[in-house]
Amino acid sequence: MTAPAGQAPPEVVTFGETMAALRAHGALRLGGSLGLSVAGAESNVAIGLARLGHRVRWAGRVGADELGTLVLRTLRAEGVDIGHAVTDDTGRPTGLLLTEPRLGTLTRVSYYRAGSAGSAVSPADVLPALVPGSRILHLTGITPALSPSAADAVLAAATAARDAGITVCLDVNHRSRLWTADRARTALRPLLARTDLLIASEDELPLVLERLGADESEAVRGILAEGVGEVVVKRGARGATSFTVDGAADCPARQVDAVDLVGAGDAFVAGYLSGLLTGADVPARLHRAVTTAAFAVATRGDWEGLPTRDELGLFDQPDGTTIR
Repeated sequence: MTAPAGQAPPEVVTFGETMAALRAHGALRLGGSLGLSVAGAESNVAIGLARLGHRVRWAGRVGADELGTLVLRTLRAEGVDIGHAVTDDTGRPTGLLLTEPRLGTLTRVSYYRAGSAGSAVSPADVLPALVPGSRILHLTGITPALSPSAADAVLAAATAARDAGITVCLDVNHRSRLWTADRARTALRPLLARTDLLIASEDELPLVLERLGADESEAVRGILAEGVGEVVVKRGARGATSFTVDGAADCPARQVDAVDLVGAGDAFVAGYLSGLLTGADVPARLHRAVTTAAFAVATRGDWEGLPTRDELGLFDQPDGTTIR
């Protein structure tokens, strides 16, 4: 499939489940008001990239309901291409998640996504979204956990992208409430041969290893030996490290008063991919990634506080600065 005449292809294509998000201001059992938004790892990355000035396409399924309309309306308003999103006409609903603050920045998330429209995504839904000229396919380890058809879609998309010379980025993004570590390893291992850039937190690296028990250095060497070009390890408040066969580069986290940690990993990925798209070297990519992550943790919501390109320098302004 080709892009419509006169329309540039997306730089980044991603897909997965985006849900309606109800955010509580206190313990859910006590009642009170809820804020309504949308959330999903892949769409968080898509919004982050769009705000940074990139052409990005999100594919997936939503229910033929008001919450599905909210998802599509939000993504469209944020400049994300949803031309390949599918509205499910079989009665499957849009998924729902509830978040509640419990202790400081600790947040509890409850999912209502079993049998959802998003879980029914298939290769036929996502393969048409990949077009010549696209540069990156972004995947997460969340989508293959949703259903067999979703797992098939991830593998098919990774295979098609690799065959087309499109860079494949895989964020492990393990969700223990969706599947066990063993099931995750079974699904993610075959993706390594099709992955160019692997992003994972320190505790997620074992999920793509054939042999358990390896320390980080051995794990990274093994992943690179399997053909992955770059491994980026997210370390939260301690920053991040990028590994290639040529060596490693570290970047500390930006210092910021944390308000909400949810979505920080997705913001990091958006910043890193943005740097990659603009031709930045590894240290500059890491710096942009930890900067976008800092914006995420300094504001409430999965994506609402993500920066535009011209806001990236705000962290370098002295405290108390007023921009007029």
